[in-house]
Amino acid sequence: MKFTLIFLIVLVVCLDVASHTTISLASKPHPLEAQYVSYGSYGSEIDWNDPHRIIPLGYRQTQGKRIFDQQCVWCHADATPAGPSNRSNVTPTPALMNDGTVLNKDGDDFLRKIIAQGGTAVRRSPMMPPYGNSLTDDDISTLIAYMRAIAAPPFKSPSTTRRDESR
Repeated sequence: MKFTLIFLIVLVVCLDVASHTTISLASKPHPLEAQYVSYGSYGSEIDWNDPHRIIPLGYRQTQGKRIFDQQCVWCHADATPAGPSNRSNVTPTPALMNDGTVLNKDGDDFLRKIIAQGGTAVRRSPMMPPYGNSLTDDDISTLIAYMRAIAAPPFKSPSTTRRDESR
């Protein structure tokens, strides 16, 4: 009898606590749960402009994200895994890595050159250091693939545009 009474009291207390606890289901998606969002996707990125949109990434884009998180996030994002970035302390302020209005204008060869040789090589900010000695050509290509995947507005390659115009 005592055991049943104690069980009922504990049950009532737990139900009371549960009824006063609110869980927000409308929060942004959890990256680990959305990691494999579709067949053929190796990873994903939460859209920086719309946290409810998940961008599926292919293998090369996922490798580019890894390099971005190691080398570029400190100046080309507003936040890092460790907290705020250093972007606001750099003059001129670097473009966000997903800023398609700025970066979509630059061709892949230009991006490859600025990443490998630094900003002064292309008459841009000398604050952009050269990464040609620490990143391979393939690393730089995967980084560019990641940049193109997360661009907002989306990047349209010149070859895609030509094909679309011929229809």
